[in-house]
Amino acid sequence: MVYLEKKQIGFILSDIDGTILDHKHQIDLDLIEEIKRLKQQAIPFVLASARSPKGMLPIAQELGIEDWPLACYNGALIGGYDQKGTLVPIFSHEVKKAEAKTLVARIKADFPGVSINVYSGDQWYCERVDQWARAEAAITKETPVETSLEQLLAQEAFEVHKFLLIGTTAEIQALHAACQNAGFLESAFYLSKENYLEVTHQAVGKDKALNELAAYFQVPLAQTLAIGDNFNDLPIF
Repeated sequence: MVYLEKKQIGFILSDIDGTILDHKHQIDLDLIEEIKRLKQQAIPFVLASARSPKGMLPIAQELGIEDWPLACYNGALIGGYDQKGTLVPIFSHEVKKAEAKTLVARIKADFPGVSINVYSGDQWYCERVDQWARAEAAITKETPVETSLEQLLAQEAFEVHKFLLIGTTAEIQALHAACQNAGFLESAFYLSKENYLEVTHQAVGKDKALNELAAYFQVPLAQTLAIGDNFNDLPIF
């Protein structure tokens, strides 16, 4: 192991799936020991993922880094949990409410078979737990709240950090193409799987999370380290 000197590296941002989790979704025990050494040097090791805060917290706890922020939804929400278990945001980039309302209306009108899942803070909302929501719940071990999306979006204080749109591959590919040409000027659309379309504010990205957290920890970018394994991690490098 090459030990990191604080003057060389002051902050580390790491992807989760395929990076610190193996093919069995397990953490290497050696990593847990290395993070103990990082903590002794006061070098933050921050997780960045498309996952929700609730989906990331158990991994952070296993690594012993739950006191450091989590970059959730690829950076749409950066924050941590206090001692009472309440999520405390540090940085937040929400989908614009007008675009969120338009998106939901268009999906219901033109793509009724698509499952619309809304993530706000550490909560997951949908109008019905359909086959797609059940499959996602089985993967994430989270439980969605069933409610009217229109009523949620009508609440002035309600924030949308991410949409997860799930359907057949043909439906999602067609929806992706339609959204690209629908005049959503402040939203970003990307395929996380061939039948998963995710929507965030266009300002969201792991590269932007890296910059925000480097400033938060008062660490120059030249003294940061980024770890990832896939194309969506390239911007952080």
